[in-house]
Formats: sequence, C-alpha cells, structure tokens
Amino acid sequence: MVASEPPRWNSSQIFGERTAGEVIEDVDIISAIEFASRGEYLATGDRGGRIVLFERTEGINPHPRKELEHMDYPTTIYPRYTYKTEIQSHEPEFDYLRSLEIGEKMNKLRWCAASNNSLFFLSTNDRTIKLWKVLPYKVKKVKEMDLNSSVCSENTLLAENSFLADQNESCFSNGYRLEWLTKRHKSLSPPTQGDSRSMFNTGDGAYARCRRVYTHAHDYNVNSISNNSDGESFISADDLKINLWNLEISNQCFNIIDMKPSNMEDLIEVITVAEFHPTHCNILAYGSSRGFIRLFDMRQSALCDQNARMLKDRESHGSRSFFTEIIASISDLKFAKDGRHILSRDYMNLKLWDMHMDGAPVATFKMHEFLLPKLSELYNNDSIFDKFDCCLSSDGRQFASGSYSNTFSIFSRDDGHEVGLVLNVSKNAPRSSHSTNPRTARRLPGFAWGKRGNDNSGCEISSIIPCDFTTKVIHMAWHPTADMIACASANTLYIYCS
Repeated sequence: MVASEPPRWNSSQIFGERTAGEVIEDVDIISAIEFASRGEYLATGDRGGRIVLFERTEGINPHPRKELEHMDYPTTIYPRYTYKTEIQSHEPEFDYLRSLEIGEKMNKLRWCAASNNSLFFLSTNDRTIKLWKVLPYKVKKVKEMDLNSSVCSENTLLAENSFLADQNESCFSNGYRLEWLTKRHKSLSPPTQGDSRSMFNTGDGAYARCRRVYTHAHDYNVNSISNNSDGESFISADDLKINLWNLEISNQCFNIIDMKPSNMEDLIEVITVAEFHPTHCNILAYGSSRGFIRLFDMRQSALCDQNARMLKDRESHGSRSFFTEIIASISDLKFAKDGRHILSRDYMNLKLWDMHMDGAPVATFKMHEFLLPKLSELYNNDSIFDKFDCCLSSDGRQFASGSYSNTFSIFSRDDGHEVGLVLNVSKNAPRSSHSTNPRTARRLPGFAWGKRGNDNSGCEISSIIPCDFTTKVIHMAWHPTADMIACASANTLYIYCS
C-alpha cells in the first residue's frame, strides 16, 4: 500500500510586507490574531492598540485555464481576505492610584457569537477589556458625467448645492456615506458649477463602535479572555485571578478563581492562560507556570478553588532545575472542537492532552529541542520568556506552533512523528528592528512571565546557536473550517493554505 503524500502548504497572501532593511516600529508589531467563528472575518491587533479587520472574499483559482481543462478532478479554491476597517482600540493610560503606566498593546482578541449579522468582538490590553460592535454602512459613489450645459437646469444646480452642503459629514443618520469618484484620480474635489455628476454605484464599508468597557477588576496584567458557549458571558485572567463577566454588565464581575495567598512568599505558581470549553458552558481550564493544566466545573462550587482534574506530564517533572521550571510554563492552550482534547504549548514542546487521561499527554511534538543545551544563554538573552501561541485544525488532526528564524511547524496526529513540517515565512533578508523603551508593567517577580529587563540583543548568541532570535513567529491562528493558517512575524501577516 502506497502511503499518501503529506499535504503541501503554500503562501496565499501577505499583508504588511516591508522591504529589506526597513525599520519596523515597535507599535506596528502584531500581538494578536483571531479568526471569526465561521472564518468570514480575520482580526489582528498590534502593540500600538490598533485592530485591523479583514473580510473573506471569493477565492481565485491558482491554476491557469488550460491546465484546468486537462484536470479530471476539481481543484480547491481557498478564500482570500481583503482589508475591511481599522480601529484604535486602546490608548496609553496612567493608573494614578498605583503610579503605573498602562500600555496600549493588544494582548488578546476574541470574536463573540451573534444571532444576526452583527459582528462583536472583545479586545484587551493589560488592564481594560472592551466590547466592540462592527457596523456596516453604504458608500455612494458619484460618477462624473459630460452633459450639455443646456441640460443642467436651475433645479439640478440647486439639488447639487444641497448635496454639496453635507459632503463633509462622516456619517448620516440613515447609515449612508458619500464618496467622490472622478475621472481624475488625483483630484477628488467636489463638482463645480457647470459640472454634472450623478450617483451610480453603492459600495460596502464598516466602522466599529465601543459598546462596553470592563475595567478595574485586575491588579496584574490580563493574559487571557475567553467567551463562554452560552453567548452571554466570558472570563478574563491575570496572574492570580480569573473573573467571570456578563457581556451586558460592565461595572461588576464575579471572581471564580483567586490564587493569591495570605503571604506572597508562599506563592509557587501563577496563571498563564485560561480557556472555556467549546460546548460545555460550565467547564473551563487554565494553564500554570508549573506546566499543569487544571480543569474546573463551575457547577460544583461558586468559587472554583478545588480543581476537578489536573493534567500533568509526570515524565517531564522528574528532575527539575531553575531553567526547566521556566520552560515548563504553559504559554497557550486550545480546546479541540470535539471538546475532549486540549492542545498546549510550553517553551520547548507542543502537547496534545486527553481530558480523560491525566497522567501524560497523548502526543508530544518537539519544537526546537536543539536549544536545550543553551538554556543559560537563552535566559541571559530573555528569549526563554517568549510566549508562543498554538492552534489546531477543525478536525483536530493537525497542529501548529511557531519558532525562531521566522519559522513555524505543522504536525499531523496521523503521522506520529515528533518532528513536523517546518515552513519559513520570511521572503526578504533580515530586517532591522526598532523598539521603544518598554513601559513599566506590574508583574509577579520570579516567574516565567517576569522578564529580567535586559536590553541585550539576540545577535549575541546567534553565532553559538544556528537560530535567529530577532525574527520569530509567535502569534498564529487556524481557520475554523479550512486548512488555512494565519501567522505573524513582526508587523507582517502571512496566510498559508494547504
């Protein structure tokens, strides 16, 4: 029996690609990626607090027509995405009570379920969570017409002047906007007397409006938000707390998990990521800095201080050292659509868990095992604190996560191999990176998320380890229905299809 060929992954679209050597500002670096529930929209957030929305359009067949005529099987046409709108979600803030600057960096994005065609999504920085609603509007375009001056009556000119009086308004009460379209593309000036133009086409646009602001509930940086399957609530997590919110109530929340001890010296772990179950509204999971995944059932107790099940890899928790405790910290976890399996990512490995098997993961995939002998250099370089995302396909058979040198790996559960397909997302030569001074963040010291604050560059150990630490793929998301992956490297968004 001939083994089937592995799927081929190809670059489909690139947004924000810059020329080699061009400086990348820190505020332009992408920090969050999320597909909508059906994949019709894609959202990205950056460190400047901006959110860019992309809309799905009809795909284009990559094969030429002559080649299609000789094919005896249909080809797959993958969707493509076009720019829809941009939102300034967060601005820099200052907490006067704690004398703390709060950055505008987007930490997480989550799309909300909607019963109609309305679009809602949640966004958060270190302290403030916002609920946004995307509203469509119509764009009326005006076409220039060459008419005889005798045809333009006085009534036409009066109507034209009335039309011009409102052209500077950004939005009308009936939801329509006006856009001038002339034959001279460089000149978008309004028509003068003697010119006759008429509206001939209608386009679609969108703008966002903030509906709720959820704040003053976290003392430490928010690392996760997750929507509940009931469509009415969501959770937000920081290093020590997990709060349950109602989408319609922004001035109060319920604290369901509080890990803060009476004496902070007794603290042995912190919360790194939290996620709701995709179908059971009463089950949630969170990962910790010790590499554990704890499952909770909110029906058992209002305060989830006793976990229902704990998933831990007993083999990896044998001999421990200072560095192995840091790399064991879970940076991301995702539930599979079947609701039974959980995909988690720590610094070195990608692990697939079965909720009914708490002793060991079902499968472990190595990401960059060649870095194990150089953990001390990684610690001095601060690269050991990078938090990589993970994602999995809709059928739960394929998994992906990022690494250094602008690469990410795709693993298949059917193959059973620990080493997956490695793809390089960089087309240009290495770019120079420019970072502004980091703002002070309130973090718990001594744990994996508290960077040491060194200002060293990854180039110092690039000669020792064959890996470029200045270019990395950290944030990525898998399309909910198609074999499509969206990933980010610095300020560039890449979309890959299989």
